[in-house]
Amino acid sequence: MKANVGTLDRALRIAAGLLLLGLTLAGVIGVWGWIGLLPLATGLFRFCPAYPLLGISTCGRADSCCGKDSCKK
Repeated sequence: MKANVGTLDRALRIAAGLLLLGLTLAGVIGVWGWIGLLPLATGLFRFCPAYPLLGISTCGRADSCCGKDSCKK
């Protein structure tokens, strides 16, 4: 899997995922808050499965998303 989620995109996904999960666990929102697992996972793994289908990548360069050692070119 080649990383396709950039740094800002990653931070926003993780924050949104944690917020949704926190609100769900606190009982503020219902079970739909568990959807927060998706942005959290895509942020942590730096890969969004929908991006290749849509031809999108928020990485500026290949090495801007991941370390040079871990990036598959």
